[in-house]
Amino acid sequence: MRIASMQFQATMNRSLGLNQGSLAQLTEKMATGNKLLVPSDDPITNVRLSRLTREEAILNQYVDNIAAVKVRLSKNETYLDGMVGDINAARDLLVWSADGSNTPADLNSMVNSLTALRDSVFYNTNTRDQEGKYIFSGTLTGTAAITDIGPAGSKYQYVGNNGQQKVVVGNGITQVANVDAQGIETWLNQIDDAITALGTPGADPNNPATRAILTTALDGSDAALGLITQKIASFGGAQNVMETLSNNHSNVSLSNKIAMTDMGQLDYGVAATELNGYNNALQATYQAYSKIANLSLFNVL
Repeated sequence: MRIASMQFQATMNRSLGLNQGSLAQLTEKMATGNKLLVPSDDPITNVRLSRLTREEAILNQYVDNIAAVKVRLSKNETYLDGMVGDINAARDLLVWSADGSNTPADLNSMVNSLTALRDSVFYNTNTRDQEGKYIFSGTLTGTAAITDIGPAGSKYQYVGNNGQQKVVVGNGITQVANVDAQGIETWLNQIDDAITALGTPGADPNNPATRAILTTALDGSDAALGLITQKIASFGGAQNVMETLSNNHSNVSLSNKIAMTDMGQLDYGVAATELNGYNNALQATYQAYSKIANLSLFNVL
């Protein structure tokens, strides 16, 4: 069978083009280390890689959220620890003030210390974060948690809410990232009453009315300490849960990365063998083309 010169040239050019294209594609894969350059290289594997990539992005967001929540809870715990120290100091003063041997001057001298401790707790409840948001107001982050402009006897009032700021830390799992200061206003009012009673000229710890105020403030201090320590204890449980979640996310992420590497990374040993085969095929094609192109009918006469 005879083959026309034009047909022969077209066939050889197409063969050379295919070989060179495959060689260029394989060279690019070896340069990037990726098994897939375009989705059409392996559609099924590409879909699997896309799913793993999406899951990896979600896991990374969970881990970032956990880290942010842990920082927030740690800061909240620091402020609450400060309140515990102040309330304990105030409680010690109240125990001392209840001693029936105290003179009016002794009781009057306690006023400044109690006032400073009351104000310290008040300012702590109205702490703001770096963005200027109140951290103990529930979800009313633009409102101070406690005000001090109420009527006598209830000067301090909680004006925040009990709303929870929930952060997604896992698939269907949320973690409360805030804590409110509701209940602290009761202690502030009790201490305020005690300060007024102790600052009265001629204050007498054996006076039934004064003793009742001091007893209420002392009991209120115990209640406030219980309230705050309960909140702090909840932080510890939350930190443990988030640490476990973070470790689980890291393990899943590691598995995903291994799978993505197995599916998407080029096997250089196989690629090198294929590259050598393409080079040999290309050289053979060139040599065959050169020899056949120089043939004529006179070669067989």
